[in-house]
Amino acid sequence: MKPMQNAEISAMLDRIAELLEIKGEIRFKIQAYQKAARAVENHARPLTEIHAEGGLKGLRKIPGIGEGIAGKIEEYIGWGRIRYFEELKAGLPRGVDELIQVPHLGPKTAILLSTRLGIDGVPALEKAIVKHRVAALPRMGKKTEEKLLKGISIWKQGQARLLLGDALPLADSVVSRLGKLPFVSRIQFAGSLRRMRETVGDLDFLASPRKTVDAPAVIRAFLELPEVESIGNHGGTKARVRLRAGRRVVDADLRVIAPRSFGAALHYFTGSKTHNIKIRELGIKKGLKINEYGVFRGKRRLGGAEEADIFRAVGLPFILPELRENAGEIEAARSGKLPALLEEQHIRGDLHAHSNWSDGENTIAEMAAAARDLGYEYLAMCDHSQAVRIANGMTPERIRSRNKAIDRLNAKLRGFRILKGVEVDIMKDGTLDYPDSLLAELDLVVASVHSYFSLPAGDQTRRMVRAIGNRHVHIIGHPTGRLLGQREAYPVDMTEIIRAAAAGGKALELNAQTWRLDLPDVLLRQASEAGVMISIDSDSHDCAYMATARRIGVSAARRGWLGPENILNTLPLKDLLRKLGRP
Repeated sequence: MKPMQNAEISAMLDRIAELLEIKGEIRFKIQAYQKAARAVENHARPLTEIHAEGGLKGLRKIPGIGEGIAGKIEEYIGWGRIRYFEELKAGLPRGVDELIQVPHLGPKTAILLSTRLGIDGVPALEKAIVKHRVAALPRMGKKTEEKLLKGISIWKQGQARLLLGDALPLADSVVSRLGKLPFVSRIQFAGSLRRMRETVGDLDFLASPRKTVDAPAVIRAFLELPEVESIGNHGGTKARVRLRAGRRVVDADLRVIAPRSFGAALHYFTGSKTHNIKIRELGIKKGLKINEYGVFRGKRRLGGAEEADIFRAVGLPFILPELRENAGEIEAARSGKLPALLEEQHIRGDLHAHSNWSDGENTIAEMAAAARDLGYEYLAMCDHSQAVRIANGMTPERIRSRNKAIDRLNAKLRGFRILKGVEVDIMKDGTLDYPDSLLAELDLVVASVHSYFSLPAGDQTRRMVRAIGNRHVHIIGHPTGRLLGQREAYPVDMTEIIRAAAAGGKALELNAQTWRLDLPDVLLRQASEAGVMISIDSDSHDCAYMATARRIGVSAARRGWLGPENILNTLPLKDLLRKLGRP
């Protein structure tokens, strides 16, 4: 059996949580598996190593993993199966576990479709909708079919592409392992992942051997990676495999490139296609041929070992990968107006995180320690307001108790401050879930939509604009409400939202949860051009995710052409407090 990856174990725990939800188990039990899945997914060490060293006792030391779940992980590591999962699945009608992955399709509907129509998966569901068999069921109808078709479309997109936050650790792992081999000189991932797109269709790797004769050894090492699920075509300089990424598999290509062509190949395979075409056209005007092998004038090679050779050949400064979408970057480079993009070290704090006072896994003290380990100066604890009952939203009394706990912690801290915040719900009419008198007691208020996603665009826009107008609100959380591969953005006029935020001096959030990345890059650029500040927030519900969130959040901001001057949480604590109107 191939060594098991944390992502695979995490995915199995998530599946158990889903089956428990279908069966109507108590919320606490479902959340225990969900929290354990996140703990496994974000753990720095492979659980197989921890188990090999310390057995069941070692697994139980991981925060978020209790004795029962630890036993199931041990069973999965040893046998590649969990009897409890198989028992849960066996007790369900066929296909239900796949059907509930479709947005807008809940457990009760999935069971109804399976038992009444014999639908055993998404393809069968789609066929049944086309024949209008679903509309004939009780409480269904044409609108339900239309909603389910839209859900199937979203589901298909999610199946076809891997989230950035899932693709990056997988690619990092491949690059790290192959890069340590003595016969590998250089290795890099390319493609849409290197451009840090929010989702990727497949993975591309380029490697240069130390010696030409080492190329087959590089290919063999790639084929023997533990993440390899299956092997496709392969030869002396190229191989295609399918890599396991949790519950998903993704196609991955490795090309072995001669050192003198590595930079040219890296530029070519990074893309985007339209960017590359524009660069080649510039080369043609100068009498040059630019391709994946290098830069040529006739048969004479002018460069190609480094990526910078490509840009130098056409008279441009180096254009960073995140900008290569033919969205004005070449024109900006030509006129000397490329932005100085945000770097991870510019981020001084996190302005949206959750603790175990609401639905987080860790204590405030633990979250603060994790933030300090990242070199942050501040962390805003923005636990949920009372309307979000499923997330243990807090009453005003609990908010005030939590604030006192924060004051006690701050009294012991030096060079770091925990900000008393809240993620307050924007109600249907645009009012907030707490009265102004309570909001005035807080350092920071993030206002977010968590309900009534299907309001007409005009109503949704007015709702959010009203919230922006509240003088106690500082940030609008995950403004479009999209969940990548799960839910489309709700209908809202984002131009009007940006205009209102600019007029009111409010920030919009770049929520760095991997399934959100909300605002998306196009809207980030639009917001910054309107003078709106962006807050890059982890929305962490545990300690482990903060570092990942910073990386993908900064990457998303760079795709939006943002520099440190556009980001609220690049401000030093003193300047931030002044901007928030707090002492």
